Amino acid sequence: MTTYREYHARSLSDPAGFWSEQAQLIDWHQPFSRALDNSNPPFTKWFVGGTTNLCHNAVDRHLATRADQSALIYVSTETNEEKTYTYRQLYREVNRMAGILQGLGVAPGDRVLIYMPMIPEAAFAMLACVRIGAIHSVVFGGFAAVSLATRIDDAQPKVIVSTDAGSRAGKPVAYKPLLDEAITLARFPPQKVLLVDRKLVPMQRVAERDVDYAALRATHMNDEVPCAWLESSEPSYILYTSGTTGKPKGVQRDTGGYAVALAASMRDIFCCAPGETYFSTSDIGWVVGHSYIVYGPLINGMATVMYEGLPIRPDGGIWWSIVEKYKVSTMFSSPTAIRVLKKQDPALLKKYDLSSLRLLFLAGEPLDESTARWISDGIGKPVVDNYWQTETGWPILGVSRGIEPLPSKFGSPGLPAAGYSVKLYNESTGEEITSPQQKGVVAIEGPLPPGCMTTVWRDDERFKRTYWTSVPNQRVYSTFDWGIRDEDGYFFILGRTDDVINVSGHRLGTREIEESLSSHPNVAEVAVVGVVDPLKGQVAMAFAILKDVTKADTHEKRLAHEGEMMKVVATQLGALARPARVHFVSALPKTRSGKLLRRSIQALAEGRDPGDLTTIEDPTALEQIKRAIHA
Repeated sequence: MTTYREYHARSLSDPAGFWSEQAQLIDWHQPFSRALDNSNPPFTKWFVGGTTNLCHNAVDRHLATRADQSALIYVSTETNEEKTYTYRQLYREVNRMAGILQGLGVAPGDRVLIYMPMIPEAAFAMLACVRIGAIHSVVFGGFAAVSLATRIDDAQPKVIVSTDAGSRAGKPVAYKPLLDEAITLARFPPQKVLLVDRKLVPMQRVAERDVDYAALRATHMNDEVPCAWLESSEPSYILYTSGTTGKPKGVQRDTGGYAVALAASMRDIFCCAPGETYFSTSDIGWVVGHSYIVYGPLINGMATVMYEGLPIRPDGGIWWSIVEKYKVSTMFSSPTAIRVLKKQDPALLKKYDLSSLRLLFLAGEPLDESTARWISDGIGKPVVDNYWQTETGWPILGVSRGIEPLPSKFGSPGLPAAGYSVKLYNESTGEEITSPQQKGVVAIEGPLPPGCMTTVWRDDERFKRTYWTSVPNQRVYSTFDWGIRDEDGYFFILGRTDDVINVSGHRLGTREIEESLSSHPNVAEVAVVGVVDPLKGQVAMAFAILKDVTKADTHEKRLAHEGEMMKVVATQLGALARPARVHFVSALPKTRSGKLLRRSIQALAEGRDPGDLTTIEDPTALEQIKRAIHA
């Protein structure tokens, strides 16, 4: 039996041979001529010359053996709907959607932006795009018009697929007005907008541009659309993630490498088998939804649960009732969601038959030991931490139980997954840190394994500059996270090194929030930092200097002004980005050269020592921060 250490060591010493073996987990239309081309780092290419298709691997190839097996299980506690699609039915729906998109002029290489809630048509659209060789870009349905417009302009989609509304806690959330506003703001509006009418809210259609999905579906019922066979390195999708410059980065994913990495991870990390049921509680607007709601489980021949709703509606047992009903074997959620459940009746954890469930995976933010122990004890199942990013597409750190049943350690996401050479570096010198329990920047030596981002969409220089130059004297991929490693090689993640914060598992750029707040006419200057929060992991906290202080010189005026500014952020970036608080000060702590001391502000907001302040220009600014926090 191969041990984890032997398996991981071979993935680094012989990456071409190792990944050539893993590539047999998927179908290739044309075999690859070369497993690895790293001649132009950091632009690594995997499975050069091989042609394949994500939709074929997720849907078509299963028809011969599991056509009548469940493939997509849709459960909505928002609209009280449940529907199961077999692989044959999923194939038919994806072909219909593909025919519709082709009829709207979408060709290989064109972009399609998907702005949808968690409904089956969203998955059909994703799979249809990769089927015909189009590049999809899914934007989370909660994003505001301004944020949506920036993504439209960057991706320049030919078609946008959307709907009248999503729903939250039983109340409709209108999407169409936000979409219309975003298209008005965009410099590169789409030619067509394909609309799924859920009939949750009235919807105004734009003549000549907006088309009805149901009507077009009726004319494409019998379409058979062949898969476009793409060279392995051709892009499959773009997914935007927050950046420190205020401009979101379009993470570009390849085709063949991604399919292979997901297939291997389903076996080695998530320990799943074809025919079983996988339940990820994420959203397709995030990378977990791409990898482990849509593509990963389907590539592995599983049924995947697509859930629209809250974890506590109708009560805190809803997820466990789904596990029981659909015999879920593997579940993937976030620490924040579990903290929400901790406030519910603990008896709900014991109410349902969870005998089918083997493992609960949690990721998206650091997992604290008390939360992990609480849910593990409550459901009587092992909890497995793991760590990765939008950029990597699948876990960097985890416990590869499919290779060797190694133990988990509370507080640690685990050991490097196959293909990842993970190291710690000194932030200032770039020297590698090899001693246990010493803090350093978590970074990965190239080449990155299959499935990781290949570049930033239309910005190769930004890819190199952002990810490969931040560790001094080293050409390594920075995760921008602090970490330590123990004597057994297990990593522990300590938090971000940059200006990106993690709110309920969602990454937000503090610079984006600062730019939004700065657009308020009464804001002269503003600083936003991430502050530890017991429920959400982190929240954004803002400190603003006003142009006219009389507008916030009483408690009532301050509250009103704070509410105004929060509304600006919610309108421009979405509710997720809204700061927990906006504090008003007359000065912000800076060095004599004008650099804002964000880490010192963050330390004060968290009740910690602000550190060395010998370079601060105005020491009274810190006192103002303290007073504002405790006011």
